[in-house]
Amino acid sequence: MYTIQYIALFAILGLIIYVFLKFRNQKLELSDFIAWELFLVILLIVSLAPVEISMKIKRILGLGRGLDALFVSMIGLAYLLMFKLYLDIDRIEREITDLNREIGIKLKEIEDLLKRKP
Repeated sequence: MYTIQYIALFAILGLIIYVFLKFRNQKLELSDFIAWELFLVILLIVSLAPVEISMKIKRILGLGRGLDALFVSMIGLAYLLMFKLYLDIDRIEREITDLNREIGIKLKEIEDLLKRKP
């Protein structure tokens, strides 16, 4: 086992504990907790046997080297995470727009009521 594997193991275990504590303190939803813990467990498995896993991915993707296969896999995963973030941000923007619209309508109704009362 290489030194970088020990460093990766400690970092990943630290992240697993950090995510668990965030979930326990109710700062993380259950679906996000499961997704992050699953991702970290996958990283933990890859860090324990990087050569074997990269060779399997290499054969599946048809790439020349195992390290390239890991990079391609991680870049693909990063794009998936960015897409999920984009969808979340888009949903939040729509909610903010709807909320602002409702507040504007309510304020207009209140102003109209105040103008009618002398």
